[in-house]
Amino acid sequence: MAVPVSQAWTVASYVIKQKLTGKKRYPLVLMLEPLFRCNLACAGCGKIQYPAHILKAELSPEQVFEAVDECGTPMVAIPGGEPLLHPQMPEIVAGLVARKKYVYMCTNALLLKEKLHLFTPSKYLSFSVHVDGEREHHDFGVCREGGYDIALEGVHAAVKAGFRVTTNTTLFDGADPNSVRRHFDQMMDAGVESMMVSPGYTYDKAPDQQHFLGRAKSKKLFRSILSNRKSTWKFNASPMFMEFLMGKKELTCTPWGMPTYSIFGWQKPCYLLQDGYADTFQELMESVEWANYGTESGNPRCANCMVHSGYEASGVNYTFGSVKGLLQTAKAIFFDKYEDAGAQDLLNKWQPEGHGPLVQIASGQATAVVVTRSVNENVMAGD
Repeated sequence: MAVPVSQAWTVASYVIKQKLTGKKRYPLVLMLEPLFRCNLACAGCGKIQYPAHILKAELSPEQVFEAVDECGTPMVAIPGGEPLLHPQMPEIVAGLVARKKYVYMCTNALLLKEKLHLFTPSKYLSFSVHVDGEREHHDFGVCREGGYDIALEGVHAAVKAGFRVTTNTTLFDGADPNSVRRHFDQMMDAGVESMMVSPGYTYDKAPDQQHFLGRAKSKKLFRSILSNRKSTWKFNASPMFMEFLMGKKELTCTPWGMPTYSIFGWQKPCYLLQDGYADTFQELMESVEWANYGTESGNPRCANCMVHSGYEASGVNYTFGSVKGLLQTAKAIFFDKYEDAGAQDLLNKWQPEGHGPLVQIASGQATAVVVTRSVNENVMAGD
């Protein structure tokens, strides 16, 4: 299995309990952002464009634990920013593990190798390393030459030390599906437990606004990537969410499924949109007009979203919503390789797009210069 049986059972038990008690809206994963600053300045990121005084701010361990206890989810993802820049991250992780929360600490792995000794291997802790494809694609995406090699060093070190390691890959317009499939092979060869893959979302603050995927392109891309899949590939995602990406399943967004808590409080309505903040989790759940969000709402900001944080909970809800959902999920897990001659034809005929040269991020500076894939113009990213 892509995750330990104990984790799968904990999540399944939690979801079933919510359904038996009649809860229509419940969180699945808490997205915890203890800081926004980062040691990269990726052109597709909307989290590092805040002024310096915001980038210096951090959540305390006490604030983190209060939010986690208030939310009550069995899983906690820690994105950012770069969590390893937080001086109290080992204390935060230890506290979450003590609460028996399954923690996915997202990291670009630039600091992972040197910080690894500060953490203890546990079934409750996974390092989720952001790797956006093969070397050239990853380095271009993170705007740093050599970033891929450093990330892989971190992956190998963490696996060797006995930690659970997963990867997180975000795909943008122009992604080469053949390269992504080779990337899957490389990650499994590196010893990672499982992989997550998702289309990028159009962050308003992101410097590069040209390469976010629309729905039609997303479905075509993911159909070509995820069809005819190898038995060696292990994915850290709901099978129903992955079928949704491939255009095989219709799901409605669950914007409350992965609530976000940061230095500003509880973000309305979800990880990807900012329509204000609530002081408590209960206020978040009660004050947001949830019908105003999701593709089916007609909200133009949601029109092209197919992102994991909006639809993974939808896939899980589909699985446990009926006997049909359970049977379809079981079939997907144990029997379905998604054989598809048309998808193979897409792979055979796919023509990779070129892009401009990568410009190295200057060491120690908060500003990066990026040349986008299709035009020769500089885009400034950073503080």
